[in-house]
Amino acid sequence: MGRVAYAPLPPDTLPANKPTVSYPLIKPKEGYFPITTVHRADLEQAGFDAGKVDDGTMIELADKMADAYLDSAFWIDIEIIADALEIPRRKQ
Repeated sequence: MGRVAYAPLPPDTLPANKPTVSYPLIKPKEGYFPITTVHRADLEQAGFDAGKVDDGTMIELADKMADAYLDSAFWIDIEIIADALEIPRRKQ
C-alpha cells in the first residue's frame, strides 16, 4: 500500500456543498482515490493520549488500520455504496 501525500485542493475542484479543507491528493490518472485518514485527534476521541504518539507510530497505526479495513469491511462497503450510487455492474 502506497503512502498518500496531503495538500489542499483548489476550491473550484470541490463540490459546492463540501467545505474547503485539506484533502489527500486525488490522482485519477493513476486510478487511486484516497478514502480516509487518521489523525491524533481521532486517538484522543477514542480515549488515548495522542500527545505521546510519535509520527512513526501514527504511520504504523494508519497502515494497520488500512490493512484491517481492506481485509474486512472494505469489500462489503464497496458493494453496498456502489449499488447505492447506482454504479452499473459488469455483465457476466
